[in-house]
Amino acid sequence: MTTLRKTARAAGAAGLAAAALAVTAFTVPAMAAPAGASSDTAPARPGHEATQRAMDAEVQRGTPGITAQARDTNGVWKSTSGVGNLTTGAPRGTNDRFRAGSITKTFVATVLLQMEAEGTLDLDDTVEHHLPGLVRGNGNDGGKITVRHLLNHTSGLFDYLADEEYVDTYMRGQGYLDHRYDTLPPRKHVKVALSHAPLFEPGEQLSYSNTNYILAGLIIERAGGRTYEAEVRDRIIKPLGLKATSNPGNSIHIPRPSSRSYSKLFASAPERIDDVTEMNGSQGWADGDIISTTGDLNRFYSALLRGELLPPQQLKAMKTTRSMPETPDLSYGLGLTRFRTSCGTTLWGHGGAMVGSNSLAVTTEDGRHQLALNRNGDWNAGSLREIMEAEFCPAPPPSD
Repeated sequence: MTTLRKTARAAGAAGLAAAALAVTAFTVPAMAAPAGASSDTAPARPGHEATQRAMDAEVQRGTPGITAQARDTNGVWKSTSGVGNLTTGAPRGTNDRFRAGSITKTFVATVLLQMEAEGTLDLDDTVEHHLPGLVRGNGNDGGKITVRHLLNHTSGLFDYLADEEYVDTYMRGQGYLDHRYDTLPPRKHVKVALSHAPLFEPGEQLSYSNTNYILAGLIIERAGGRTYEAEVRDRIIKPLGLKATSNPGNSIHIPRPSSRSYSKLFASAPERIDDVTEMNGSQGWADGDIISTTGDLNRFYSALLRGELLPPQQLKAMKTTRSMPETPDLSYGLGLTRFRTSCGTTLWGHGGAMVGSNSLAVTTEDGRHQLALNRNGDWNAGSLREIMEAEFCPAPPPSD
């Protein structure tokens, strides 16, 4: 679905692009806690007033709630705006866990680049080499697609989340409510994608496709002889001490502390908001299943950009980008997005979306200034960029 892919790009490579599904730019009255209020933190550190104002403005536009953490030379700033539960009015928590969506892709790319550094595989290996016979039919040819093509979205493979039948069944309306607890094996996603012809020959263009990272996860398992989840846990989560980060597997729950997640699933009922907190984690897998916190994501991206996870050669490859169509301020490397702010700052990170959840995590080139945030409503797509701009290009407060 062309509109879905374009929305994913416009949201900063948000990945699953759930925020674009069957929702409108409808604004509901904000059910907000006091600005910056939090259930589990002391008063926020000063110096991020513009970021807080941008968060509060997003809540006033109708997002239920936002949680954020920034880290810089002055220390750690945690804050929230809005609510974590529309029924009880409980505020969002600064330590909330949430579905991070396509931020997962940076974890996956990091594992594969570590494997390359160890000699387990090569980025120029073909998909056919690691997964013989899997990518065939309708003009698709795994013998022409390399691991690198998967990681930088130049494979030409159709995005399974652009398949109308899949979206209607699993991601919007009554289909989502009926199938949210279904277990979906990774190869089902691949099968959906391969029912379509490729968009272009491998390497010719960049087109964001979640199918690429399903295949990347399968290659991790084939090359490493263990599950994708085990590789992520032992190579990244444990070494960095990311105690609040996990892969859900088939679980339907988000570990606590966490807030509820909300979606506008029905285009015909734009005022309707459904609680979509529970869903089977297998419906994301290696393209978007990780559950994390703002603090853990900041730690991850800081460590990555500082060279703690990859040798220089692999980190350089990860940061070798191609421009993204229609978004000149964005370019994409290997599971890593390069952002260019309005004030000229270069940031590295990724966006992520699941049904009911939008996230963004970015860091400066030197890994010394990070911002991670999550909102628990999947409409108003794109405004997380405004909060990022406020953090890294703060404007003075409005005059009275």
